Amino acid sequence: MAKYLRLPGLIDPHVHLRDPSATHKEDFETGTQAALAGGYTTVIDMPNNPVPTLTKAALKDKINRAKHRVYCDVGFYFGSTGENIKEFKKIINKVFGIKVYMNITTGMLVVGDDGKLDTIFKHWPRTRRMFVHAEGNTLAKAIELATLYKKRLHVCHVVLKEEIEMIRDTKKRGMDITCEVSCHNLFLDKTNAKKLGPFGLMKPGLGTKIDRQSLWGNLDFIDYIGSDHAPHTKEEKLSGNPPFGVPGLETTLPLLLTAVSEKRLTMDRLIKLTCTRPREILGILYDKETYTEVDQNIKYEIRNTDLFTKCGWSPFAGMNVKGKIVRVVLRGKTVFDGEKIIGLPKGKVIFPPN
Repeated sequence: MAKYLRLPGLIDPHVHLRDPSATHKEDFETGTQAALAGGYTTVIDMPNNPVPTLTKAALKDKINRAKHRVYCDVGFYFGSTGENIKEFKKIINKVFGIKVYMNITTGMLVVGDDGKLDTIFKHWPRTRRMFVHAEGNTLAKAIELATLYKKRLHVCHVVLKEEIEMIRDTKKRGMDITCEVSCHNLFLDKTNAKKLGPFGLMKPGLGTKIDRQSLWGNLDFIDYIGSDHAPHTKEEKLSGNPPFGVPGLETTLPLLLTAVSEKRLTMDRLIKLTCTRPREILGILYDKETYTEVDQNIKYEIRNTDLFTKCGWSPFAGMNVKGKIVRVVLRGKTVFDGEKIIGLPKGKVIFPPN
């Protein structure tokens, strides 16, 4: 029998499962099956659906919809535009943090008003981290507000050289700031944009080659990989007004394993980026009976026809990778055998420790 490498259960802290209200793109079943096929046993879902997660009732509805339908474990974030601060204490024990959108992106949760931003930062309880979509100048604003109100800050999907350097310098000053990058920003840049067309549109957009190299050069200051799995249908992407976002759950681990095979990344670093640090930052307990097995020697081509995501495409289609997921085990039960999902949904809705 072939000897496979066993990885701890992988965590993706940044996904958009589109459920409820945009389930033609993805839903709890298809999104969590895609997660298992990508080696992930836990994902944390963002709040910016067409019906956003802004109230206790909306969060409860989302939790109830996910129960008995998810194939991997799923947790949630809360959202705010500054008008729902009374909801914060009602939901604080049910979410892993709050997501604050400080730049234009998918959905209606962008907070462009400084007064409302100040309100959110001031009133969000310190027991949970603040997650921000903050590009360029707004990143400096987020750091300023987090410093003022002594909040723990996480910067999502970092792209630019100046952004990772700002985060690096802020870490060195002793602030509790963490950050993530997405694989599309580690493995793609503006030189790929023409070929990808609308299938390479996301927010934040692809950086330059220098930006991408700077991310690789500052891995010591990057806490984890968040795929920013944001599926849209092919028809939507090919429309006259293509939405922003690309899927990523099923390609992140193969891309990182390929980087290991090319000596661009160590296996210890891969585990830290996909498991250890997200577990520490989110407070998710370790389970020795939950793990992912990979064959580091299998070479193959990423193909749209092999994907489990409902959107059915990837910006990495056609790329050759080395390293394949061959088995995923959740609490001692095999849930993915390298080709197909095994059995009924065995995932749970999870909550942070109190």
